[in-house]
Amino acid sequence: MKAFLLQLQDATQAEEITGVTSFVGEDASGSFGIMAGHARIVAVLVTGLARFRVGEAPWQYLAVPGAVLYFNDDALTLSTRHYLLDDDYRRISKALQQQLLAEEARLYGMKKSLHRMEEELFRRLWDMGRKGAG
Repeated sequence: MKAFLLQLQDATQAEEITGVTSFVGEDASGSFGIMAGHARIVAVLVTGLARFRVGEAPWQYLAVPGAVLYFNDDALTLSTRHYLLDDDYRRISKALQQQLLAEEARLYGMKKSLHRMEEELFRRLWDMGRKGAG
């Protein structure tokens, strides 16, 4: 079975995995697969799990918060903010869920902070308007 190279890269690490025989990912249009010899493709993966197989070995799972995928000349490159790699589906699913919940909590905190800043700005503008009218 023909194989290809998988290059994973995020903000802090990069690694190459040789001998990949199959990759399955998902973009906005749905799931798709790539095997050696596939035509050139560029896709944006959605947040979730992708998977790949080296030779006949069990599937490896890759959790990403979205990624840019580029396949050309039997080399697949995935670029993302960060990724998790594991061969245990349950463990990586749990890790992805925890990661998404933590990111959601951070976003909620930022939204609350922006809302407080907005309220303070409007209060000051209101006070300035009242002082200027008096």
